[in-house]
Amino acid sequence: QVQLVESGGGLVQVGGSLTLSCDTSGRTGSTYAMGWFRQAPGKEREFVAGITCIGSGISYAASVRGRFTIFRKSIQMDSLTPEDTAVYYCATRDTYYPRVPPEPSGYNYWGQGTQVTVSS
Repeated sequence: QVQLVESGGGLVQVGGSLTLSCDTSGRTGSTYAMGWFRQAPGKEREFVAGITCIGSGISYAASVRGRFTIFRKSIQMDSLTPEDTAVYYCATRDTYYPRVPPEPSGYNYWGQGTQVTVSS
């Protein structure tokens, strides 16, 4: 079992920055990828970015590429816009996968989420 807890969310103005962290506990030595997803009201959960725990595989959604930077246990978000407003989740998987899974079904452990609100 792996437990994840997100932190760092909050209210920020357009153009501002936030850094979200994902604290992990449990059997973290057996994790193979860390992903960040977000879900806005009335919308499906969408992939934001991911990083493999072995090697250096990194993937970004087109909507955040160039503005967000993912690290092993955090994601830095710059140049935020109102469209980035959502609940952000970190997720991980404990079975091998050769690249970053871009879909929610590719992860079997999730945090509870942290709210990010970008005001205009």
